[in-house]
Amino acid sequence: MADFIASQLAKLGPLSKFSAGVYDEDVGEEIDETTIAGGGHGARQTAITKSQLRVSHALKSFLIKNNILSEDGVDLESEQPGAALRDLLDKPHIYVPPEVTDRSHPLPEYFISSSHNTYLLGHQLIGKSSAVAYETALNAGSRCVEIDAWDNEDDKEEPKVTHGYTLVSNIPFRQVCETIRNVVDREAMQSSNTDGYRAAPIMLSLENHCSAYGQQRLVEIMREVFGHRLLDRAIRLKGHREQEGDSDPVTLAELGSKIVLIVEYHLPEEADTSDDDSNPNSEDDEERRAQEAYRAKKKESASTIIVPELAELGVYAQSVKPRDNSWFEGVLKDGPRNHLINVSETGLASHMPAANQMIARHNSRHLMRVFPKGTRISSKNLKQVPFWGVGAQICAMNWQTFNASMQINEALFSGTDGYVLKPAALRAGGSMNLNTGRKKRLTLHIAGASDLPLLEDMEEDDVKPYVTCTLVHTDELEGNHPKRKTKPYKHHRLGFLHRGENPPPTDPIWDETLEWEYDDNELVFLRILIKNEASFAENPVFAVAAVRLLYAVPGWSFIRMLDLKGRETKCSLLVKFDFGDI
Repeated sequence: MADFIASQLAKLGPLSKFSAGVYDEDVGEEIDETTIAGGGHGARQTAITKSQLRVSHALKSFLIKNNILSEDGVDLESEQPGAALRDLLDKPHIYVPPEVTDRSHPLPEYFISSSHNTYLLGHQLIGKSSAVAYETALNAGSRCVEIDAWDNEDDKEEPKVTHGYTLVSNIPFRQVCETIRNVVDREAMQSSNTDGYRAAPIMLSLENHCSAYGQQRLVEIMREVFGHRLLDRAIRLKGHREQEGDSDPVTLAELGSKIVLIVEYHLPEEADTSDDDSNPNSEDDEERRAQEAYRAKKKESASTIIVPELAELGVYAQSVKPRDNSWFEGVLKDGPRNHLINVSETGLASHMPAANQMIARHNSRHLMRVFPKGTRISSKNLKQVPFWGVGAQICAMNWQTFNASMQINEALFSGTDGYVLKPAALRAGGSMNLNTGRKKRLTLHIAGASDLPLLEDMEEDDVKPYVTCTLVHTDELEGNHPKRKTKPYKHHRLGFLHRGENPPPTDPIWDETLEWEYDDNELVFLRILIKNEASFAENPVFAVAAVRLLYAVPGWSFIRMLDLKGRETKCSLLVKFDFGDI
């Protein structure tokens, strides 16, 4: 069986071959140790301050001509920005309200920046496992990472981490724990040395495939490597209401910067979720057969026994795959008190929007983890915004590429430490309906950009940049979000025939206004792409940004653009946010 799977998966090709269109708008490049964005840390890991960025002569002229800044404040002919322009460059384009990062609320009342199959680099079935991937995800802001633990047939004392029955390589469980411990220690040092920074808890979603003895070794290794960092008992003293089952759950602040384990809890007659791991409608026979073989082997090896020593470490989160609708229709049957509903994106979407309010009510008091459907083998991502809209705390993202959903993830968690307080409507006692009932209008004035990063082997003469923006709303489950775009900027090669500024294609001026009308709520996002209009190919992406509208600062500001790896570029985009009631 293993040989058959290997032979079939080997034919599936590398990660890039699974991407439908290299320049599709959902494109992202593989994340590596240079990536800073994805889970929120990008907002504070700036290598070059914005005031050091160059502003094109054309944009300076635009600011003066439109009476945004005075000529003295801009210093038009100088390479260095004038004082007023420097202030505008340094003005943040987002402001995260302090209450968003307040840690005094119960743990279920937070969105948590989360990673799926964290150990993988690249493809979900033929990629490479690496402990470095944990460091990369945690450094970029993830606060919940996943560990798939398996018995090691070569050394039963040292369980391994891998995507079982695939061509994915494996790494020692101990090495993963050591990597996470080192991040915890580094964050503790940073927390004591950096003003305004507080290390946040790291949650480990443990998917167990080990025998009873293997599970004992997992516990022993975690206790040995993590030591005092591991949360292995309830925070409060025995006899407190938390222990008595009253509605007084542990707060995020009380968890400090501990390592918090999510342990599986198997219900009697648990539902078979193996269908999440294959695509019966795949047009590729070899791919379909390989996935079916993987599904069959995974089902055969499934373990439903969790040893007590491991179960005890799931102090505040025991992961349950629901077998019916009792978890949102009433009370979860046969479930543990601190249960976490672990459900695939397709499983959750099947109840939406009909059961939205019931699901949100459950999620106001209990945790939920939503993971990508198994057909996302190329590390594409689930579209998480509607799931945030029903209060799903842990939307587990394939952290392998900085694609559209990872850009939105960065927008929610930007300027935070990976935990974001939910809107009041989704917290205990709220209405469970995010929409306020008001209609809003967003007007986005796009002035221009400086230092557009050209793609490899691209000539300036081939560049006709434009900006395309998508408004991402919780109500749109199918992903049909309204999009607006500017006209392509065209540089006049015969400049003497053109009046006024004629900047090069890398310093485009658009001076256009885009508008959207939408139902007002606190989980609406704007995704911004600078693309190239190509004549005979798909339009490639130069740079990206995403903004949670709740954070957007009204008025003019420069947005520091990111590349497709989630790294800061020298490119900045001058825009103006205007919001109004309809």
